[in-house]
Amino acid sequence: MEHPHHLFDTHSHLTDESLLHQLDHVIQRASDAGVIGIVAIGTTIATSRRCVDLASKFSNVWAAVGIHPNYCNEAEVGDWNQIVELSRAPKVVALGETGLDLHWDHTPWNVQVDYFGRHIQLSGETGLPLVIHMRDCEAQMMHELAKIAGDKKLRGIMHSFTGTSEGANAFLEFGLHISFAGMLTFPKSEALRLVAKQIPSDRLLIETDSPFLSPHPHRGKRPNEPSLILHTAKCLADLRNVTVAELAIQTTANARRLFSVE
Repeated sequence: MEHPHHLFDTHSHLTDESLLHQLDHVIQRASDAGVIGIVAIGTTIATSRRCVDLASKFSNVWAAVGIHPNYCNEAEVGDWNQIVELSRAPKVVALGETGLDLHWDHTPWNVQVDYFGRHIQLSGETGLPLVIHMRDCEAQMMHELAKIAGDKKLRGIMHSFTGTSEGANAFLEFGLHISFAGMLTFPKSEALRLVAKQIPSDRLLIETDSPFLSPHPHRGKRPNEPSLILHTAKCLADLRNVTVAELAIQTTANARRLFSVE
C-alpha cells in the first residue's frame, strides 16, 4: 500500500557504519515510512565516493560530495581535485557537507574558511547547491558568507538548523533554504520551534542527520535513521498549523526543486 506521506530526507550519513552494515533494511524501512528520497552526505573523499556508490545502487538515494570542516585538516593534496571530479558523477545533487565549526577544535579557522570558499566557488561553477554545517559560529558564518559570496545569491541548505531567528533571516537573504532535524522535537527546543514557525514555506526542508540526533520519542537511541523523519515532520506540521501531508508535499517539492530531482 502506498504511504500517505511522501517525505524527503535531505541529510543522512548513510556511510556511517551503524547504518551501512544494515543498509538494505534501513532503505526498506524508510520506503515503508513514506520516504521517497534520501541524500547521502559525504564528509571526506572516502565517504563522498561511497555516497556516489550508494546512489548508483538505490533508486531513492542521491549523493552530496564534499569535505566537512572538521575533516579539512586531514585532507591530502589532491583530495579537493577529486571532489571536483566527483561533483560530475551520476546522481550527485549537492556539495558538502561543508561549512564552519567552532564547537570542535579539529581544523584551524583559516583552513575551514578556505575549504568553505572552495565549495561555494564550485557551487557557482556547477550549479549544485551547498549543504552547510554551522556549529557555535552563527555571527562568523554570516560574516564569512558576506565576504565570500558578496551580494551574489547562493543555492543551498543551512542543515540541521539550530540558530537564531536573526540568523535564519540572514541566511534566507543569501538565498538559502533552512532544514530542521530531530532537535526540533526535543522538549527544551522551544526557541528553535519559534524559528521554525516563521521560515517561508518555499524554503523549508527536513532531514534526519542520521545516525545522529534521533527525534523524540527516540532521543538518545542510536542509530537514528531516515524512517524516523516522520517525527520531525509531525512536529513541524503542528507548529505551522498544517497537516503532515501538506508539510510533506511542500518540503518534498522544495527538495526536488533544489536538488533538481524528478
